[in-house]
Amino acid sequence: MSQKDCCCSLAPYFKVHRGKLTAFKKGCKAFIEKTRKEPGCMYYGFSFDGDVAHCREGYTDADALLAHLENVGALLQKALKIADLVRLEVHAPKSEMGQLKKAMAGMKPQFFTLDGGFRI
Repeated sequence: MSQKDCCCSLAPYFKVHRGKLTAFKKGCKAFIEKTRKEPGCMYYGFSFDGDVAHCREGYTDADALLAHLENVGALLQKALKIADLVRLEVHAPKSEMGQLKKAMAGMKPQFFTLDGGFRI
């Protein structure tokens, strides 16, 4: 049975500095363990293409997404010492977008408004 997709998701892409991939992947494990306890997280994980890393993450709503950013803030600052954030996308329903744009403007993401879909 499917339901309307109202997921708020982040799509950060990192370019890991030369020689730091092992350290970055170790940090990913810390992100995963810290995020695992967040009640509003629907999915979370990292994928890699060489030294480019992508974090695939989804949240029940804007509040849960913003709580995640607060929860992992110190880990993110540490990761940004060995990798550059080269792209950041935010995908969310229109009803959640205003809150996210206001709170995340300083991160300069590209915002995508969810326009229909389903999830199981």
